[in-house]
Amino acid sequence: MKKIFNIILFVLSPILLLAQETEEPDSTLGWTYTGTGTLSFSQVSFTNWAAGGDNSVSLNGLAFAGADYKSESFIWENDIIMAYGLLKQGEQEFRKTTDKIELSTKFGYHAAKNWYYSALVGFKSQFSKGYEYDDDAGTQTLVSDFLAPGYLNIAMGMNYKPSQAFTLFLGPISGRATIVTDTTLSTRYGVDANETIRNEFGGTIKAGLNKDIVKNVNLASQLTLFSNYMENPQNIDVDWQILFTMKVNKFLSANINFQFIYDDDIIITDKDGNTGPRLQMKQLFGLGLTYKLE
Repeated sequence: MKKIFNIILFVLSPILLLAQETEEPDSTLGWTYTGTGTLSFSQVSFTNWAAGGDNSVSLNGLAFAGADYKSESFIWENDIIMAYGLLKQGEQEFRKTTDKIELSTKFGYHAAKNWYYSALVGFKSQFSKGYEYDDDAGTQTLVSDFLAPGYLNIAMGMNYKPSQAFTLFLGPISGRATIVTDTTLSTRYGVDANETIRNEFGGTIKAGLNKDIVKNVNLASQLTLFSNYMENPQNIDVDWQILFTMKVNKFLSANINFQFIYDDDIIITDKDGNTGPRLQMKQLFGLGLTYKLE
């Protein structure tokens, strides 16, 4: 876990520096809206192809959106991340490649320059069922569904917001509920067998950045850290999402999406049969339609 945390600090350092680079103070009052949506499609087809190959088709959609309100005395920030992807290869049915729903709302009352007394509510889950496939045996095993798992986080603390591009929330008082409505999956996500909810008390740190780092290249990053004060507080849960969007023209762009997850309560079996918490990594590259709301 210490190694994972050191890697995060090393990679995060230049991102924090970017947030401070020549950024104008956020003086906008009232509502501001931001958003990036991408839709990518790929297709491969073979007919009488001597070298062989499987026909395939894939479709992936990803959206980041935010609606923030600022007055002289308070701020209210709202964010949503949604993603869904499907892949069909050869004679296989369509299979899900990515699936997420994330909602966050944060209210802050002005305390000092760029600092706010704040409360945060966040929710994470997915749209539909997810499976592990054994193509040799021709079987599929249910491993996830809507609210299996779902995560609800409520935190109180301080929010630092020097600009529209960057925000940092420090929540030493935080509660997190892991919800698994399908009890056959409970132990997979750290919930006791035959139970549907696991409650934790701890601390939350959440950082967000949305910035054009060079011309036609946008970086959107969101990092959430959680420590359970009551059980192994040194083992910090990590959820870090990074999206690079490289604009080709007004509607066409390439995007690279990374997600890194470490949860000490999620036990994963590797290819050698060893079990334990693991660093989960996902990467997606897409070339397709993009719309950015500014």
